Amino acid sequence: MDSVNVISGTTRLYAVLGDPVTQVRAPALLNPLFVRLGRNAVLVPVDVAPARLADVVSGLTAVRNLDGLLVTVPHKTACRVLADRVTGAAALSGSVNALRRLPEGGWEGANFDGEGFVRGLRTAGHEPGGATVCLAGAGGAGSAIAVALLQAGARVTVWDADPDRAGALTARLAPHFPGRLAAAPGHVDADLAVNATPMGLRPGDPLPFDPAGLRPGTLVADIIMSPRCTALLRTALEAGLPVHYGEPMLAEQMALYREFFELG
Repeated sequence: MDSVNVISGTTRLYAVLGDPVTQVRAPALLNPLFVRLGRNAVLVPVDVAPARLADVVSGLTAVRNLDGLLVTVPHKTACRVLADRVTGAAALSGSVNALRRLPEGGWEGANFDGEGFVRGLRTAGHEPGGATVCLAGAGGAGSAIAVALLQAGARVTVWDADPDRAGALTARLAPHFPGRLAAAPGHVDADLAVNATPMGLRPGDPLPFDPAGLRPGTLVADIIMSPRCTALLRTALEAGLPVHYGEPMLAEQMALYREFFELG
């Protein structure tokens, strides 16, 4: 078959863990990649509630032909705790979005959300270096994006519906990026306004911030991929602001996943 692998007894397994998983785009990108690379492997979505996450990861660890896990909302921070070791970027962010099997057993965690987001910006012609950024969301994805933006040379203000979470992220990262990171109780003026929260996944979700309050020319970015044009981006377009969609963040991670999982 030219579009999917034929599942057999030698197929290697990968899973993407989330709650919900109906919006995940990774299978549509990684499964064709497996075919192009000639790998007998398949990535499947696994819907798991937070209360059962540790049980599910423990069970999947016992599946001997399962080589890796991808992690989406809301499990990225919790999976950092479940990882046996993590990369430097994941340690800084306190979250993971990928886990690979260690030769001795257990899992090594990494987070490519931030690097994927920054690569996506640059591919679209938006250089984050030197920009002022207001980042909504200090959870798993938001923390990774904050790290990558700071490493790229941006100045970042982060806010979250949970002020303690934004404060904890700032306290953890500020010593590594002195003078370029702050927490705020709400949105502040910036060159780039980013939604790294789940707000927009479900119909009727409130906007994470109001684009009408942004200055002309502010780039509004949303990491949500489905729907492509979220309520936030639609409102930004109606206000005459440029927008950056969610898909590039995942698309730019394909090369990173390929290297991390040693797909060839």
